[in-house]
Amino acid sequence: MFERFRAVYGPLRDTPKAGAVWEDERLVQVEGYAEFAAEFSGASFGNGLYRVHDDRSGPLAFTLIANEFPDFASRVCPVGYDWLGRQFAVDSGRLTAGQPQILLLEPGTGEALEIPVPFTGLHEEELIEYPDAALASDFFDVWSAANAGALPLRRDQCVGYRVPLFLGGGDVVENLEVSDMEVYWSICGQLRQGTSTLPPGTSINEIAGQSGWQQ
Repeated sequence: MFERFRAVYGPLRDTPKAGAVWEDERLVQVEGYAEFAAEFSGASFGNGLYRVHDDRSGPLAFTLIANEFPDFASRVCPVGYDWLGRQFAVDSGRLTAGQPQILLLEPGTGEALEIPVPFTGLHEEELIEYPDAALASDFFDVWSAANAGALPLRRDQCVGYRVPLFLGGGDVVENLEVSDMEVYWSICGQLRQGTSTLPPGTSINEIAGQSGWQQ
């Protein structure tokens, strides 16, 4: 199992050091998780394009999700994340053949996107056959070319939007900056909550504290 992932992403591994396996009860029945985690827990691939959770980053990611996407807290468990800080989680609220499907939680858009594959399908199909759709890999290549000095991304970093897309920020390289992932998630959540009651079309003239995202 995971031969395709190993063949494609193995050469892209940023460091041979592995983290401790996140042994969470929500992951026990996820097909393929134990085998995959034993080999790849704590791994980062392609200068931070995709990263696998371990026993330290996983619980932190779950806390971020619970705070910013509370409606999903009782049904998801994150297993990996990408360069934009987006979390891939198994979703027990959507089962196919008894296996939870993948949910992608995006701090910069405030959206949760359903990916109709299980854990094995994410790593043996989606990340292999559709890397741009799954990881915005083409966008990462463009950003990386202009920010080589920031690579490889640390595991606690992501590339966040200076102005989140849900506030009208542009989905362009000029609107990106390296951020502490925990801070980025928290600020996006605060902004989303603070603007949720505003009428559609309300103009946001200034975002205070933006410079604090830069690492």
